[in-house]
Amino acid sequence: MPGEVEKSPVKLSLPLEYQQDLFHELKSEDELVLLARGLGLLRVVINLLHSYDAAGNNLIVIVGADDRENGWIGEALAEHAAVSRSPMARGLSQVNTDAMSVGTREKMYSQGGIFSITSRILVVDLLSRLLNPETVTGLVVLHSERIVATSIEAFIIRIYRQMNKAGFLKAFSDNPEPFTTGFAPLASMMRNLFLRKPSLWPRFHVTVAKSLEGRKKAEVIELEVPMTDGMKDIQNAVLECVEVSIGELRKADTGLEMDDWTLDSALHRNFDVIIRRQLDPIWHRVSYRTKQIVNDLTVLRSILHALLTYDAVSFNQYLDTILAYHQPPPGSTRQNQSPWLFLDAANTIFETAKRRVYSGKPAERAASDASSDSLRPVLEEQPKWSLLAEVLEEIERDNYLNPTPRDDSNGTILIMCSDQGTCRQLREYLQNMHVHPVEESQATDEEPKPSAMFMMRRKLRKYLDWKKDFARVSASLFAENQKVLDGFTDQRGNTNGYRGKGPPNKRRRVRGGAAAAGAGRPVNSSLQMAEDKESQVASLMADIQVTDTDAAQKDEIVVDSLDDMENYYELYEMNDLLVIHPYDGDMDEHVLEEVRPRYVIMYEPDAAFIRRVEVYRSSHGDRNVRVYFMYYGGSVEEQRYLSAVRKEKDAFTRLIKEKGNMAVTLTLDGTAPTDPQEQFLRTVNTRIAGGGRLAGTAEPPRVVVDVREFRSSLPSLLHGRSMIVIPCMLTVGDYVLTPTICIERKSIRDLISSFKNGRLFNQAETMLQHYKHPMLLIEFDQNKSFTLDPFVEHSYEKSIKSADDPRDLQSKIVLLTLAFPRLKIIWSSSPYQTAEIFAELKNKQEEPDPIKAVQVGLGMGEDPYEQQSFNTTPQDMLRAVPGVTGKNLMRLVLEVDDLREVSNLGERKLDEYVGKEAGRQIYRFFNRSVFDE
Repeated sequence: MPGEVEKSPVKLSLPLEYQQDLFHELKSEDELVLLARGLGLLRVVINLLHSYDAAGNNLIVIVGADDRENGWIGEALAEHAAVSRSPMARGLSQVNTDAMSVGTREKMYSQGGIFSITSRILVVDLLSRLLNPETVTGLVVLHSERIVATSIEAFIIRIYRQMNKAGFLKAFSDNPEPFTTGFAPLASMMRNLFLRKPSLWPRFHVTVAKSLEGRKKAEVIELEVPMTDGMKDIQNAVLECVEVSIGELRKADTGLEMDDWTLDSALHRNFDVIIRRQLDPIWHRVSYRTKQIVNDLTVLRSILHALLTYDAVSFNQYLDTILAYHQPPPGSTRQNQSPWLFLDAANTIFETAKRRVYSGKPAERAASDASSDSLRPVLEEQPKWSLLAEVLEEIERDNYLNPTPRDDSNGTILIMCSDQGTCRQLREYLQNMHVHPVEESQATDEEPKPSAMFMMRRKLRKYLDWKKDFARVSASLFAENQKVLDGFTDQRGNTNGYRGKGPPNKRRRVRGGAAAAGAGRPVNSSLQMAEDKESQVASLMADIQVTDTDAAQKDEIVVDSLDDMENYYELYEMNDLLVIHPYDGDMDEHVLEEVRPRYVIMYEPDAAFIRRVEVYRSSHGDRNVRVYFMYYGGSVEEQRYLSAVRKEKDAFTRLIKEKGNMAVTLTLDGTAPTDPQEQFLRTVNTRIAGGGRLAGTAEPPRVVVDVREFRSSLPSLLHGRSMIVIPCMLTVGDYVLTPTICIERKSIRDLISSFKNGRLFNQAETMLQHYKHPMLLIEFDQNKSFTLDPFVEHSYEKSIKSADDPRDLQSKIVLLTLAFPRLKIIWSSSPYQTAEIFAELKNKQEEPDPIKAVQVGLGMGEDPYEQQSFNTTPQDMLRAVPGVTGKNLMRLVLEVDDLREVSNLGERKLDEYVGKEAGRQIYRFFNRSVFDE
């Protein structure tokens, strides 16, 4: 078959030398390809797939592709097939939903082609032989950095390699950092992928550098933008808070490796996630203060990001929400609040952010005391805005002086940002930068400069209105929470004789006397910011009232019904187009190819996009590109960019070193090397005559597994212990080990939600009806602590609740065992231990019958796949709504499409579905206003 592929007339779109070398490598052997970000990984994958697609008679499976990548791959394959005029090409087929019937999938697989299948469906189809692994020509694995030993993708590769030794297997990744953590990470990853050869292509690779640094280089203009004094003060204050927080974490003496817990590492994107992952195994032993600091690091890093991307008004509004979030509950003390809020630097953050928006009028304040109540708008603009306006003016001047360039580029200007919020902000600025609401500017003869004054005044008006509503909502929610807390206190009753004073065996020292200490300071005053007076806000609103110029501007369209689309429909002229687009990974390459811009403005730095521009310019000799590269000098933005480039380079250097010293793995057939005698003894049944006679059974042990359980890693581990995993749609239980043993598996999160909606009691009841030994397996995460402590409420909430509160998790487990004495509970610290427990439970037991296991719990003529298409997550959300019960839930699911439709139903319609009282409760829940007292 490979010979036929080479003979096929295939036209490829790989213009650069390194792309061609990589393609020929992939055609000749199986390997793991690690390509630096931005060098066009998907383009290589698409050309490889097209070479097999054009040959026909191939069945190729893509694993790990997301929806956007599937869309791009399908579109590109269709385009390649049209260019190559390949009659045998079939294009891409997606299998990504359970709603597609078994028969449909089987027919599609038999016809061949290229399939992108979600991992859960693929593993079930492989195990059930709906898709025979021996008929698969090859497997293409994307995002291989996500594959660990327990992942479902590693399970798929193992099944494929066990059953198919001849098919090809090629893995791809453009993220080298995960391959450098742990002991011999590259070797471990190669073992998980059942591959022998890694192929590394960093930016400093000789062929890559030669391809991108030739004569066809893009013109790059670097623009360093100085930050304002206010931005510098806020950034320094936030970094001081981060440094203090990291110092507090180091003092906690957790016994972990803390060399990377530095301020420089804190600028990296995943720093808070890495710290949390390190602390997870000992999370139950970590103090409440340490947990608070870990959460604070996430907040502080988000403030740093918001400082450089939000405008001054939005940033101040964001800080208001952070302050409201950190307001402690009633009765809390200073020790329970976030430590960084008590630093002087925190006060600097909040005060400086407010001064960037508005401040007092210093000239008038000296004149009279009455005028001290007035505020004036400051409305500091982001420094990049004015520079962006200058760049656009320069581009316009350049186009005027050079009207007919001799190249294939459009005159389009492409502005790249970090996210959609920044795109909206820039669009609003560019639309209104020539609108000047202040009439004084018309008095001078000079042409006014571009300004964001109109936009900022509008934002400030919205902010002041929002602040009033925000205060009302906060007060309403605070009062509601207080009622709940008072209710808890009333339920407990006066059981303690010393309520209201310290316990008799505890000495309490009150500084300055109890009465004075109690009345001297208001509750939580240390967190209260100085609020503006109503008269000050009124004067500020008077300053920014809507002028005639403001009123003349067009309102922003939020929702367009497109009723008059025929009258206003037109095609844009590409030379007059300005496109603002967020960075979007490999999709950016698609944007460059579609738009063909002559000018690219990188509003924020991104190393991967710079390389995409290099590849784009080197691939098209007739398209000139000028790139404006903007960044804040001396900011965390610049530091983060340099740090990301350095980390990628260090990762590739380590990978090259490990590749040179890596041992060759010889067992790549998907089966572990086992002793033949042990392999035989596994299939020996010693139950006959007390073990006096041995009878060798012809088959290894098997387990019947519910198809919904393949989201977890346990089926993969059972398969790794040489058990036959049989996927079925089970009505009762998740795992059937023997004809008498049925197990319902629950992770801790699932256990909590099952107790809340009452599903677990129904599941236990049905297991007791049909099986002699029903069991509940409570499985913990391997990398987290083997205790329930992280899942119980904070100490403050526990102090309010009584010891016998039925909502406590341990109490519910006890109630479950009292209600069902025959139900056994298995505690497992990880999926690995669960696999060992299952092996022990199956020891010397009969094998289960899959057909009987499927039929258990079904009524006459009932189909187990009937309710497979319903999503359980929205059902769980609906169960939490007042008025929804187990009886009327299914009626709602059948009558209504989604949760949004339920929330918009009228009270009369709800009465028809669920009854009058339940309908009234559901309607009131969805239509209650948060402003109501």
